[in-house]
Amino acid sequence: MPKSAKPMFILASQSPRRIELLKAAAFVFEVRPAQIDETPFPGEEPIAYVRRMAQTKARSVFEPDLALPTLSADTAVTLDGAVFGKPGDRGEAKKMLTALSGKTHKVITGYCVHMGDNKPEICGSVETGITFRALTAQEIDGYLDRGESMDKAGAYAIQLGAGFMTADVDGSFTNIVGLPLKEVIDSLFSALGGDPRRQGGRMNPF
Repeated sequence: MPKSAKPMFILASQSPRRIELLKAAAFVFEVRPAQIDETPFPGEEPIAYVRRMAQTKARSVFEPDLALPTLSADTAVTLDGAVFGKPGDRGEAKKMLTALSGKTHKVITGYCVHMGDNKPEICGSVETGITFRALTAQEIDGYLDRGESMDKAGAYAIQLGAGFMTADVDGSFTNIVGLPLKEVIDSLFSALGGDPRRQGGRMNPF
């Protein structure tokens, strides 16, 4: 991709998974991570939380002078109403994986495309159900030894070494990775007035 390619939007996230998904979809964008307080409100429901986080991130990074939409997202793992964020240490990661073992949990991603104060935001959320098979203590310890857990909601990365844990997936797989790609692309097309990757009806090779 030539360096002269102009960004189509700003991504308010430094998540490698989200960056990889959007690059694989042939989008050109600029990464500007948001720095916000991510503490949940008392009694805040998981869907409300991820939507609020996505909206707050997008608004905090948006720059009117650039005239580019800002895309943001936030993902949470939830089981029986409890939200599993990124573990603080190995012990917390082990507790999370032990709790998820043999059960069905949800991955919820909130996303938001912000286009300025005088334009409507395009925001939403997607839920995916995941059933883990029953895991042995040895399997959990072996996975933790891979070092994949510490920066992942729920202490696992399904696209990496955690695939063996999964017995069933109900819904969007890319949502589990961190970005419900279909819904996000549809939102970007609405914000950008069409598919910016195409020129004259053909895919722009950049």
